[in-house]
Amino acid sequence: MIKLKRLALCLTLMSATSLGLAQDNSPVVQDGIAVKPLSRMRVLAPEEQVNEAARQQYTEMVGEAKQKGVLASEGDPQLKRLRVIAQRIIPQTTRWNPAASKWEWQVNLFKSDQVNAFCMPGGRIGFYTGIIDQLNLTDDEVAAVMGHEIAHALREHGRERLAKTNVTALGARVGGALLSGIFGVDPNLTGTAANYAGQFLVLKFSRDEEREADLVGLDISSRAGYDPRAGIALWRKMAALNQSAPLEIFSTHPGGETRIKDMEAHMNVLLPLYARAKNTSVARLPAYQSTALK
Repeated sequence: MIKLKRLALCLTLMSATSLGLAQDNSPVVQDGIAVKPLSRMRVLAPEEQVNEAARQQYTEMVGEAKQKGVLASEGDPQLKRLRVIAQRIIPQTTRWNPAASKWEWQVNLFKSDQVNAFCMPGGRIGFYTGIIDQLNLTDDEVAAVMGHEIAHALREHGRERLAKTNVTALGARVGGALLSGIFGVDPNLTGTAANYAGQFLVLKFSRDEEREADLVGLDISSRAGYDPRAGIALWRKMAALNQSAPLEIFSTHPGGETRIKDMEAHMNVLLPLYARAKNTSVARLPAYQSTALK
């Protein structure tokens, strides 16, 4: 009987530990979008190893792109534009992840028709010319894309997905191929390993992670002075373009009218942040003006 009681106690403790590991449900009190604390599941994927793997992959990607002549030069107007927008957004990131203040932020532009962008762990941002050119993005829409991708990194969604797949022997396994599968990196711009992404894991962000990235991304871009209504215009453009030719971005970032409606439902929280950044009131904000697809 005593042994049975001890066994029951052990099972109870194990269950409690598992529940505690999943996430801390205590709410974060703040203005703007309210998001729960980071999932505790991510601790199963060591931060140092994940960040180092991302650093190596990003460095390799930039190096190979430069060799192939598909890395935008420092004087490229679109690269300068991206970096100006990033400089405004980055100061708003620490409220969502204090570690972001220590990240070695990088922004690069790759000449590729792929309609996609990404932000790897540690603040390593990449845009493809395809997403800027084919969607004819305004600055506000670029900020919406950038905010969304940064939000995935801030909320450590990639690290959490790795943890949930029970990847414990990270080292070589969390290399270019795996990160390509998570972040939607164009395999043509990375090493041979990235071409085998499908043989490792095809990790897509869940609906909840996408929703969080949408809202957190628009929160930080709104605080930086970019119109959150651009997020709605952005995804409508993507949906329109996707009808004519399937877009790669939808393989890692599921689309749908539901996410647009969710953004619309949160404009009452997001627009005040934007208005405050512009030193005005919501009532005085002009209507959002997008641009037509090319």
